Amino acid sequence: MSVLLEAKGVSYRSGGRMLVEVVDLSIASGSFTIVIGPNGAGKSTLLRILCGELSPTEGEVRLDGQLLRSLPAWRLAHSRAVMPQASDLSFPFTVFEVASLGVEGIGRGLSRSDRQRFVLDALAQADVMHLAHRNYQTLSGGERQRVHFARVLAQLQAGRTVESRQMLFLDEPIASLDLKHQLALLQTAKSLAQGGLAVMVVLHDLQLAAGMGDDLVLMHGGRLVTRGRPETVLTPPMLTEIFGVNLIPSVLPPSPWTLAPAGLRSDAAWSG
Repeated sequence: MSVLLEAKGVSYRSGGRMLVEVVDLSIASGSFTIVIGPNGAGKSTLLRILCGELSPTEGEVRLDGQLLRSLPAWRLAHSRAVMPQASDLSFPFTVFEVASLGVEGIGRGLSRSDRQRFVLDALAQADVMHLAHRNYQTLSGGERQRVHFARVLAQLQAGRTVESRQMLFLDEPIASLDLKHQLALLQTAKSLAQGGLAVMVVLHDLQLAAGMGDDLVLMHGGRLVTRGRPETVLTPPMLTEIFGVNLIPSVLPPSPWTLAPAGLRSDAAWSG
């Protein structure tokens, strides 16, 4: 797999605080990378830097070999799609109209019917086709999340007519979802990576990260602590040091572990 996105010495300071500090990270096409870490670790800030929403105060980010800050907005829109933690809309759009925002002005040589097909395909993938004519503002938080997932899927499909090497950024995409849709969204994203897309996901759920991720990036205090497969990153010493929890063997899926607050006896374990 060839490197698509590369950050070198990236730092970000705001309000006198260093939120991200000297991070080196490369993301390859076809990779499924999950960023984990406690609250305030710098995960979302790093994602916003890598997708071009924030400019690093130090260091540089390159997308397909070109400086990210030098790329025009139209190029970025075709090369990467971003699903933030929350997206507020104050207009009474339908679900179909919100998902269609992903294809507006995106793509080359596409007819109106092509764009509609991309949106319908994306709504089906996100399991919100049955909500297509509903007012977006009447939806639950989880349903809104799935609509925005459809929006970025449609954007990627349209953008692929211009850029074949693309990346998807997902910032806590499953926070409002039930378990069925958490697993479905992550599996869809992983399938896209298996098809050649570079995918970066910020997650809090360590069990899902361990069960779904091939490549984990552990952040703490704005720094990249370690990176690798779940079994090399989520070790008992690392979990105790970074998260303040003890790792206890378990047969519970999707991870081979159960978590307990550090200092408690093993029989007081709780499922994370």
